[in-house]
Amino acid sequence: MEGEPDEEDSTFTNISLADDSVDSRSAALYSKEEDEYFTMNSDIDGDTENQVELEEKTRLINQVLELQHTLEDLSARVDAVKEENLKLKSENQVLGQYIENLMSASSVFQTTDTKSKRK
Repeated sequence: MEGEPDEEDSTFTNISLADDSVDSRSAALYSKEEDEYFTMNSDIDGDTENQVELEEKTRLINQVLELQHTLEDLSARVDAVKEENLKLKSENQVLGQYIENLMSASSVFQTTDTKSKRK
């Protein structure tokens, strides 16, 4: 009666670990409680997998949001730098014109005509 349940106690079931050609001595015994535990454990594994997937999704969403905020900050910084660049270009043009006017008004920078000075 190896691997067979008692008539009054049916808590054990025969399960073959190999193909049908193997004799009954290779069968394993396990209890129905273990079967229920395995089923519950499988459900827990499924729940754990769902929880891991949910945590992964949450982590990815947070990472995307952080990257979006970083992109917004960088875009604002680029806009500020562009505005500063335009101001500096305008100031450079004004200063360049001012220097040009000073040079044209000063006798030091005037071209001299050597023929008129000799006379």
